[in-house]
Amino acid sequence: MEKGQDETDAVNAGAEDNRLQRRSRLPRPMRFTLYGLSLVAVCFLAGFAVFSNHVANLSPPRSDRMADGIIVLTGGHQRISTAVGLLKTGHGARLLISGVNPIASRDELRAISGADRALFSCCVDIDIAALDTIGNAEESAKWLRRNAYNSVIMVTSNYHIPRSMLELRRTAGAVEIIPWPVANTPLDGGGWLSRPRVMRVFFTEYTKYVAALVRAAAHRVKGTGESESVRAALGNPS
Repeated sequence: MEKGQDETDAVNAGAEDNRLQRRSRLPRPMRFTLYGLSLVAVCFLAGFAVFSNHVANLSPPRSDRMADGIIVLTGGHQRISTAVGLLKTGHGARLLISGVNPIASRDELRAISGADRALFSCCVDIDIAALDTIGNAEESAKWLRRNAYNSVIMVTSNYHIPRSMLELRRTAGAVEIIPWPVANTPLDGGGWLSRPRVMRVFFTEYTKYVAALVRAAAHRVKGTGESESVRAALGNPS
């Protein structure tokens, strides 16, 4: 009698487990969505690690690398002083300081940069129109065209180099861009991993860089679609 009761209880328990499994099992589309989101998250974090390691190990090019002009993107005093130092040593004929606060005077900028009055007066241009990296790229491209420059050294923080290069290449066309990274503290060899504040800065910039990549890809797709529409309207599908 006890054996029969045990068997009945086991069958009932198994049936209950099956019902619970069926009830908790997610629909296939939802499972695929969760798998896809998990894959995106893993790829995003892996990309962040690659990005951080890359920018932490960036270093300026050899000291004899010259260009027609120099551009510095504001965001730190060390960026401007580095760019002025390059101007002093003849690495470029003129310097554009892009993204300057409109309330800042030329004298204040000169004092920050450490440049003498003669050099600042003759060879430094100031852009107050740019409000972000996209604006930096647009205003820098105008400056490059006005001066008919074919090459430029771009000075900015190491973590800002990838996004700045992406945006300036979009606006400057065939101009050769030489990145000149500025680092406040040495972070190579994985040093960024032990600095929470640096990791936050890197993560914020990486998120902006990914957004810039997506935007650039969308523009290319849109441009391709518009070109195909024009060719079709002209009766020239090739």
